[in-house]
Amino acid sequence: MAIGPIAAIQGVSGTGYASPAAPATPGGDFGAALTGAVDNLQSLQSASKELAVSAVTGNLDDIHKATLASTRAQVTFELVAAVRNKGIDAFNEIMRMQA
Repeated sequence: MAIGPIAAIQGVSGTGYASPAAPATPGGDFGAALTGAVDNLQSLQSASKELAVSAVTGNLDDIHKATLASTRAQVTFELVAAVRNKGIDAFNEIMRMQA
């Protein structure tokens, strides 16, 4: 029985996948969401670093885990940086508006 790509990553820690059945919180705190994203990024980077050290020292049986963790951390970092840059651009645009 074949499973789809979303079902394949369900339950894998660090994927950030939220089940479609999870209710969205309207008017949720944007700052809390950003804080959560940064915390998630930090945990992904530390896990990636630990797996990279294990791979270099020869204590890792499956190099695929280290590659996936590194790619996850890189993509998450790029996303957080892009959101930060867009936020700064929006702030600068607001500051240029005339009253």
